[in-house]
Amino acid sequence: MYKTINGLAGIALAIAIGAPAVALAQNYPAKTVRVVIPWPPGGTNDIVGRIVSQKLGELMGQQFIVDNRGGAAGSIGADLAAKAPPDGYTIMVHSTTHLGNAHLYGKKLTYDTLKDFTGVSSLSAQPGALTAHPSLPVRSTQDFLKLARSRPGEILYSSSGNGSAPHLQMALLMSMAKLNLIHVPYKGGAPQITALVAGEAQVSFATIGTVINQIRQKRLRPLAVGSAKRARVLPDVPTISESGVPGYEMAPWIGMFVPAATPKPIIDRLNAEVGKILRMPDVVKKLEAQVLDPLPSGVDEFNARIKADYEKYGRLIKLTGAKVE
Repeated sequence: MYKTINGLAGIALAIAIGAPAVALAQNYPAKTVRVVIPWPPGGTNDIVGRIVSQKLGELMGQQFIVDNRGGAAGSIGADLAAKAPPDGYTIMVHSTTHLGNAHLYGKKLTYDTLKDFTGVSSLSAQPGALTAHPSLPVRSTQDFLKLARSRPGEILYSSSGNGSAPHLQMALLMSMAKLNLIHVPYKGGAPQITALVAGEAQVSFATIGTVINQIRQKRLRPLAVGSAKRARVLPDVPTISESGVPGYEMAPWIGMFVPAATPKPIIDRLNAEVGKILRMPDVVKKLEAQVLDPLPSGVDEFNARIKADYEKYGRLIKLTGAKVE
């Protein structure tokens, strides 16, 4: 009898503890939510953040207002989000650059990338392509690897900056394929591609959305994609792993974060709503128009990916010697 009463008391206690958490999630949000996007308007992060924010507002009955806070490769906006109250009313949409910054800026950052944030969900993949200027006499990754090995220290590749995704994608390829290429960093994705089209560099990794028009106009030649699977818009272009560098995979992404102490019921609620949004046909169509792939994930799945990619980016940045002065 005592055991039965004790068991019932335990159940009652669990219900009593769980009830506020359930109520918290059900009542959230009770006011406007700020969505910090640590990049200027018009970029990929901004586009994805605005699409998701609008739909969150429609589904959850409150406004989700975008607050663009660009500067210092996203670290200014991240600092703002890290120091916000952990109550679910400040969320952040950021890319894998968030992880690279931890290794590039080091102690110059005023927040801890892993300890001060919790991932809510990945939002979209940003598939990248290894792309060559037509003057380079290669038509496949195998051609490129052969040429690069025969001309060590001669071929120039452009990137959007030290420690950027294009820089690290090429660094990984160079490490795995034992290549010696010359890095030419530019201040952003647009100058990076302009330089490649002009022939100032011979090859580059680039988000497919930024080069798809040049590829279609035959101004650039795609050799391979860096993701684990072929890209939807370039189905005939193989992956690098298929093309002589088995195991290569590096696919930047955009995701949603909140301050680390945000209550789990709120995180779970946001994750569930984001999952619905990323499966909506009109959202899928909008993302695909930007050559982005919807990438919903569970909370634990996303945080495991954050940790793994954090470590991968750290190894690559150490390998390249990239740093911010």
